[in-house]
Amino acid sequence: MGKVISVANQKGGVGKTTTAINLAASLGVLDKKTLIVDADPQANATSGVGFDPTNVKASIYQALINGEEADHLILQTNNPNLYILPAHIDLVGAEIEMINLPSREFIMKRVIDEVKDQFDYVIIDCSPSLGLITLNSLTASDSVIIPVQCEYFALEGLGKLLNTVKIVQSRLNTDLEIEGLLLTMYDTRLRLANQVVEEVKTHFQQLVFDTLIHRNTTLGEAPSHGETVIMHDATCKGAINYLNLAKELITKSEKSAVAVSSNEVTDEC
Repeated sequence: MGKVISVANQKGGVGKTTTAINLAASLGVLDKKTLIVDADPQANATSGVGFDPTNVKASIYQALINGEEADHLILQTNNPNLYILPAHIDLVGAEIEMINLPSREFIMKRVIDEVKDQFDYVIIDCSPSLGLITLNSLTASDSVIIPVQCEYFALEGLGKLLNTVKIVQSRLNTDLEIEGLLLTMYDTRLRLANQVVEEVKTHFQQLVFDTLIHRNTTLGEAPSHGETVIMHDATCKGAINYLNLAKELITKSEKSAVAVSSNEVTDEC
């Protein structure tokens, strides 16, 4: 059964989509079959892996609103082991249409549950808001990764997102966990960046990933070519950072799986 992870932060410009597509691509390179779910109406994840959203014939919108089978909407990318359930501009109106649908908070979960067993990981690129689609994404997820940029006002809005996670945990998805806070746009030359890293690690401790995502021009260039950074330039710092993040995530997931298995054996005894 694939692990479903949302990448979420309602604050724009923190590296949310960059993280979603490049973490997913790195997992694919590490032989983990991975699905990106583009749940952002801007459809940047879709274009970031080589598809023109305006030319996508069918998208996640059809699955959410029309009930079409997600399996028929998934596209294979040029990256190894990487697939995408694409987005289209139509997704902008989906939240309004979902309001009157039954069990509206669980629509995304039904869509993802149809296909997650086909993958090792499902990475959801959430909308930069705390609306109904993001709520759906968190309800469908096993965990959430929160990108935090190493800049002034880094923690701005983080409290609101963490409160939303708590609400989802208490009312909609009791199993939802915070996979980790990911520090992005790190520049070793800036004193402020180092202060932000220290502040976040002091406050959130073990919830912060060891991997730091450094500020890297190639990370910004790759999407304009419709490529993930590891396919664009596997030797650049950005590609290496996200590959390290993928390795850290896999190690953490495997340790958790072993711990769960041990607890189940203990309970049986």
